[in-house]
Amino acid sequence: MQDEDSGWPLAVQRRLQACNDAQGNVVRAPEYLAPVRTVPVANVSDAATGSLQLVGEGNSKVRLFLKRGDSWTYVTDSTRVTAAELRAGLRLGLDGRDVIREGWDGRVTVRFTVTDGDRTSTDEVMLRAAPVLTQHHLQRVEQALVVDGNRNGPNQRKFAREFAKEVREAGITKPTYKFKDGSDIWAQDFIEPGYVSMPGPGGKPRVLRTMIRSGQMDRDAGKQVFELRGPGVGAVQINKGRYDQINSTGNLETIPPYAHNGKSYPAGRIITGRHGSRLPAHTAFLKAQQAQDPLVLDTGWLGVGHVDEFVQFLPADTPRGWKIGIADPEGGLALLRKAQRDGHGHTKVFSIPRSYADGRVPTIDQALSGGQLLKDNAFAARKIKESLALLKRETGVTDAELVKIPAMYEGGFGGFPGQRPAPAQNRPVGAYHPGAVNGVVLTPATYLAPEQWGPVVDGKDILAEAVTKAYAKGGMRVRYLDDWRTHHVMGGKVHCGINTIRAAGTAWWNSTK
Repeated sequence: MQDEDSGWPLAVQRRLQACNDAQGNVVRAPEYLAPVRTVPVANVSDAATGSLQLVGEGNSKVRLFLKRGDSWTYVTDSTRVTAAELRAGLRLGLDGRDVIREGWDGRVTVRFTVTDGDRTSTDEVMLRAAPVLTQHHLQRVEQALVVDGNRNGPNQRKFAREFAKEVREAGITKPTYKFKDGSDIWAQDFIEPGYVSMPGPGGKPRVLRTMIRSGQMDRDAGKQVFELRGPGVGAVQINKGRYDQINSTGNLETIPPYAHNGKSYPAGRIITGRHGSRLPAHTAFLKAQQAQDPLVLDTGWLGVGHVDEFVQFLPADTPRGWKIGIADPEGGLALLRKAQRDGHGHTKVFSIPRSYADGRVPTIDQALSGGQLLKDNAFAARKIKESLALLKRETGVTDAELVKIPAMYEGGFGGFPGQRPAPAQNRPVGAYHPGAVNGVVLTPATYLAPEQWGPVVDGKDILAEAVTKAYAKGGMRVRYLDDWRTHHVMGGKVHCGINTIRAAGTAWWNSTK
């Protein structure tokens, strides 16, 4: 049998998710048990007994354990508690067999019953599984991820080496993890690092990393998320969706924590992109967590169709703590027009060596006179403004909290070979130069952007200069990494090719920051 969504054999899907510490009835990581205690019942007779039950829809999704001596005993309906244990008070531990998914809100009730002669007393407490949360850019990078190229991909191997170097120079000491499947270089798109957390001893959060596989069950590279499992790190898969660009996790970003109009998102809020009326396969899973209610933007106008192609969230020294970085096609065209007015119309619009460019490189005059580039960018600017208006309305962000990043788009890009392009009334567009907004926040003050390869005037790349100045206004220093041959020519950029695991020690249940 095959899964209707993925085309993969169901047995393979089940084996991948069945191999985990929560299977069976043995405690393998007691530090992640949610502690439950009973009040000592001092006045029972020696004949008194107690029993425990899990009640409700979640009873099959949770395990309950009883601490006896130095070991944990799995609790079943036939487990009986002695009078001595009742008098001492019970130490219990609750553990999920799975994360919250559609059809289960994470709630389960623990029922405690005491029988003493002809008297029976019952008490209950309802608990809820910790939601799977995604990361945001106010959380410190602890480790970076990238795909290591194979022997047939020297450019990707160079990209991975140079990215790892940038990570080290940013002060991130943990070595960059390199995925080995060099056939799929899009580390942002097949994995979304997440986490679950709950209050621990002394109020310090107890965190379990949860690597989320993209909802693309026929995407082989996604299986690599299970290689990251280990102490304190688990992995989950969405269990639906095909290798369609809408389902990539590059089409998933997180607004940092905020509160607005009576709504609070203390762990941040997810954004994701729709293609027409179609929603990503991960939407229902993320919505089921009831924590970071996904805000859906229109990304169907893009050839690839991911939110990370035009918007990002940047740390900022402001009361809010962050700003919105937004691609600015009007600003990008303004740079070309100014260069033209200043007498540089014959300058090549790309400074990448011709051998690496696609065909003949146009001049600034040629790019601006063709008409189509202007139409493509007017279209892109309109669609970006629509999404920005929605973001401002939902978050309360003002124009003063925007960082406008010069960018240009060109039409005719229809996605990767074998992938359905995102639908659009106008022709789908992609980045003309490597889109600066598609980079990575390495530290609160360090941003790694794709090398711009813009027009060179008086020995300076005028696009890179403008990008650097824009981020500087937002309080960030820009570093550049060349992705032209590895990612740009395939419709992606630096952010598409990397990923990050970020600190998750904030007690999000206590605050809105």
